[in-house]
Amino acid sequence: MALIRAHQLTRRYGSVNALDALSLEIAAGEFVTITGPSGCGKSTLLNLLGGLDRSDSGELHVDAVALHQATDATLTDYRRRRLGIVFQFFNLLPAMTVVENVELPLLFAGAPRRAMRDRARAMLALVGLESRADHRPHQLSGGEMQRTAIARALVHEPALLLADEPTGNLDSANADRVMDALAKIASQRLTTMVVVTHSEAVATMAPRRIHLLDGKISHG
Repeated sequence: MALIRAHQLTRRYGSVNALDALSLEIAAGEFVTITGPSGCGKSTLLNLLGGLDRSDSGELHVDAVALHQATDATLTDYRRRRLGIVFQFFNLLPAMTVVENVELPLLFAGAPRRAMRDRARAMLALVGLESRADHRPHQLSGGEMQRTAIARALVHEPALLLADEPTGNLDSANADRVMDALAKIASQRLTTMVVVTHSEAVATMAPRRIHLLDGKISHG
């Protein structure tokens, strides 16, 4: 069953078609990487999937939500409940411990305190950081901060996880650890995962790779 259905999706910036009548389906539980040269439409597609931008024409459904015509309130609820996002920069709150950072999506959802802590620790164990739960972000390596961000993005069990260049700021050793965490998530089919990357190593991890060129799918 398709979790993501895009039909003739177009997004223009002035005279430039960032996405040009793009059609795409991604199944529930699938792990997909999106590649292509700078300016090909990768970030635009990610922003549309994340409900952070709107298309100029076409249709986009994610987890039965019609994002192309959703109200602002619907988009806010979609991002809060159905979506997890991992950015190139970690966006961790420095005054909070690692486990407190991971708990944040559950806090916003009004989850019980004990359930929040148990779930957050389970997600940290998944990414190999259970021993760092009570540290603060400045005590972590770059790879550990990114794995914390991945745990935070998964803690509320989103239908879709989006990752934008998740290894872009990491050295090779830390990048490998982040890639291992993503592979583990994919193997357990915890969510549908769409990763935008320039890294050939990350791109070849996924069973399916979609290559964009000039706002269109060139293969995949």
